[in-house]
Amino acid sequence: MAGKQVILTQEGLEKLEQELEELKSVKRKEIAEKIKVALSFGDLSENSEYDEAKNEQAIMEARIADIEVTLKNVKVIDESELSNENIHIGSKVEVRVNNPRTGKTDVYNYKIVGSNEADPLSGNISDESAVGKALLGHGIGDKIEVEVPAGMMEYEVLAISK
Repeated sequence: MAGKQVILTQEGLEKLEQELEELKSVKRKEIAEKIKVALSFGDLSENSEYDEAKNEQAIMEARIADIEVTLKNVKVIDESELSNENIHIGSKVEVRVNNPRTGKTDVYNYKIVGSNEADPLSGNISDESAVGKALLGHGIGDKIEVEVPAGMMEYEVLAISK
């Protein structure tokens, strides 16, 4: 069964591959050791260490499976082919945000990424988010109105880079 295509930057792909390697080579051994130690305590019916280690193992194995499915369906954006004329996945953008309700204006820097790499607190916004979707295809000087949880906001594109 094919999964949904996942769009990643090269950096995002490398992070995912590193996480998978860490889980398979280091975390599996650590959890197996926890299980072995817990088993040495005897009676499993009242052994919370064993239950906790088995639960941790299940969560880790699910994450490994999730990453493996993602990697099978990945499309890496070739950032060298990106232009600075229009916003697309992989673009870094500087935008001025006007809040008509408060009259407040702020400038933000975002990188538009696939949903798997989204981390709004570090400035990586998903191409599927309201703001990310609205910015796609626009160029410098464009003004875009976007409905966000805080209300209607006006975004003006100040700069685009790779």
